Amino acid sequence: MAIGGGPSPESNEVSLEQDIDLVRRALPEPGIVLFAGGSNAPSVRELDPIPKGDPVRTALGELFAPRSGRQSRYRTPRFSAERATLQNVEAALDQALSQSGPPLLIHVAGHGEQGPDPRSNLVALWGGGALSVSHLAELHERHARALRIVATSCFSGGFAELIFARADAGEGRPSAVPRCGLFAGTWDRETSGCDPNPDRRAQESYGLHFVHALSGKRKDGAALELKAADFDRDGKIGLLDAHTWASIEAVSFDVPTTTSERWLRHVRLGSAPIDEQLLPETLALVRQLGNALSLPDEQAVARRWQELTPQLTQLGSRIDQAEEELAAREAAQATLLLERWPVLDDPFHPDFEPTFELHRRDIQAALNGSPEARARAQASAEVAVAYEALRALQLEEARVARLHLGYETLHRAAALMKRGGTAASYYRSLLECERAAP
Repeated sequence: MAIGGGPSPESNEVSLEQDIDLVRRALPEPGIVLFAGGSNAPSVRELDPIPKGDPVRTALGELFAPRSGRQSRYRTPRFSAERATLQNVEAALDQALSQSGPPLLIHVAGHGEQGPDPRSNLVALWGGGALSVSHLAELHERHARALRIVATSCFSGGFAELIFARADAGEGRPSAVPRCGLFAGTWDRETSGCDPNPDRRAQESYGLHFVHALSGKRKDGAALELKAADFDRDGKIGLLDAHTWASIEAVSFDVPTTTSERWLRHVRLGSAPIDEQLLPETLALVRQLGNALSLPDEQAVARRWQELTPQLTQLGSRIDQAEEELAAREAAQATLLLERWPVLDDPFHPDFEPTFELHRRDIQAALNGSPEARARAQASAEVAVAYEALRALQLEEARVARLHLGYETLHRAAALMKRGGTAASYYRSLLECERAAP
C-alpha cells in the first residue's frame, strides 16, 4: 500500500508523486495507491519554468501575501490512485489487514507533523485529515496480519513507537501483533524530499535513494550492483539494505532510524565493545559515510559532533538578526505603499482593480525603485546568504548525526546481545522484519 501526497494542492509537490510512482513500480503486485486528491484531481504541483502573470501584481503578492505555490502549475497524477483521505486510508488498511498472507508493506511519502510525544506524530492526509502513530496502532491491533511501514515524512520516526502495544512506550510492552518500520528521520526531526522541481537530478532525499535501491538502481538511474547494497550478504537488496544505502548516499537533512534502533534505546542496557558480526548494515554506514566525511573513527565523529552545535547556534543567531532586519524593511515598504493606496494589500477589495490600473506605474516605482525597496532587497540578500551557510552546515550536521547514532547503535546492540533474554529476542525479530525483501 502506497500512501502519499500533501493535504492540499500547494503542499503536494511533484517529488512526492515521483516517489510514489517509483514505489508502485518497485513493489510487487497486488497493491493499492492512495495519493492526494486521486487520479482525476489536478493536485500535483510543479514549478513553472516560465514566469507568468503581471510582474507588478506578483511583486505585490510577494510583499503582502507570500506563498510557495504562486509560481507553480498543477496537473493530475501520472498513475491511477484513490483519494488519500483519512476515511479512504482507514478503509484500505482495514481491508488489507483483514486478509491473511505475508506482512502488509505500507510506504508513506507525504508531510508529517510533530506532536507533544512520538506516538502523537502524524502524517497529514488529503482534505485536512491525519493519520497519527497511535491511530495506526489502534487500526492494526484489530487484526492479526503483520505490518511493515516505510515513512519518509518529517518526524516519521514517531512511527517507531509501533514496536510497543498501543504505540505506548510508557507501558513498555512489545506489540502483540508483529510490526516494524524504517523511517527517513527521527521523531523530532524534519526530513528532505518535498520538492516542486520535477528534475530528479536536482532533488535529494533519503526517500529518493531508498526507493531507487529497492529498484536495483542508483539515484541517476544507473544499475546498483548487488554487492554494493547487499550489506547482510543474503543475495538480495532488502528493506534494511535500501535504508542503509540511503543513509550513506543521501546528502540531505535526513537522520534515518528504524524500529530496532528504537528498541535499543528503550531497553537502556548501556554500552559494550562493537561486535563487527552483529550489524553489518550499521557497520557499513559508519565506515563508508565516515570515509566520505573524512571522519574515519568514533573519536573523530565525537569531536566533530561537539563542534557543530555552537556553530549552528551562532548561525541561528545571525539568521534571527537578518530576519528581524528584513521584517522591518518589509514593513517600511508596505507602509510606503499603503499610505498612498490603502487597498493594495487586498486584491479582493472592490477598489483594488481601479486603484491598481490608475496608479500602476507609481506602484511599480515604489516596489522597485524607492529607497525602501532597495533597503528591503539588501536585507533579503543578507537573509539568503545566511540561510545558504546554515543549509551547508545543517547538511553536514545531519550526516554526522547518522554516524553518531550509528556508533551508539553498534555499542547498544552489543550490550543487548551480551545480556540476552527476551529483550534480545525481540530485537532480533525486529531486525529480521526490517531486513526482509519486498
